[in-house]
Amino acid sequence: MTPLADKTIDADHRTYQRLARLVGALTDDELTQPSGASEWTVAQVLSHLGSGAQITLETLRAAQAGVDRAADANQSVWARWNAMSPREQADGYLRAGGELDQAYAELDSAQRIDLRVPMAFLPEPAGLDLFTGMRLNEAALHAWDVEVAFDPAATIPDDVAAVLVEQYLGPLAFLLGFTAKTDALSSRPVTLTLRTTSPDRTLGLTLGDQARLTDAPEQSDGEVHLPGEALPRLLTGRLRASDSAGGVRVVGAVSLDDLRRVFPGF
Repeated sequence: MTPLADKTIDADHRTYQRLARLVGALTDDELTQPSGASEWTVAQVLSHLGSGAQITLETLRAAQAGVDRAADANQSVWARWNAMSPREQADGYLRAGGELDQAYAELDSAQRIDLRVPMAFLPEPAGLDLFTGMRLNEAALHAWDVEVAFDPAATIPDDVAAVLVEQYLGPLAFLLGFTAKTDALSSRPVTLTLRTTSPDRTLGLTLGDQARLTDAPEQSDGEVHLPGEALPRLLTGRLRASDSAGGVRVVGAVSLDDLRRVFPGF
């Protein structure tokens, strides 16, 4: 078995179940409210999650069958979802997310170890830990985007956030290189010590030509103190200035505003 893939699939399952309970109770008016994702309504976030679930499932099935998925297949999926009404997007997310959740659950031990999944943006097929990590990263953060529309104090569950951090330290480490805007800092490189609670953990964050999450550094230029669930939100542009009242504190070479500029989200 691959422990990280197993943990990631479990975390994705919990994320789907939690969001599905909320989505199933939303009214038509609530679906058109602004979400935590800039410029997207709640329904548009669910459309993104639903189309993503469909694409992920089709990609998984193609890998299992040993066939190539059409290079332009994503475009037709996105076009269909974009044409849906808000209610259709919500119902579609429940259906597509559930189908992907079931497909993950049916993966046997051999597949979790040996299956390799071609992904267009990667130079070689991905192992299941990376493949499922990409979906969890999207699902957990966009679930927060939906939840925060109705609860300003919404957080990512601690157990899900812990799996995301493990992914950022491992298979998903490359993502920070794409998404972080380290040139927003006036001087680099900067090394920060990250001290989290729930769980209590010490990590490092280096901001040079690229950003990188690391084990605890021997020396650093400052410290960031924050709840464990807030770390994935920081790294994906979802840590708000108001979060400083919820246990987020930055001291040393950079400020919280600096970090929010480095990690604007996508």
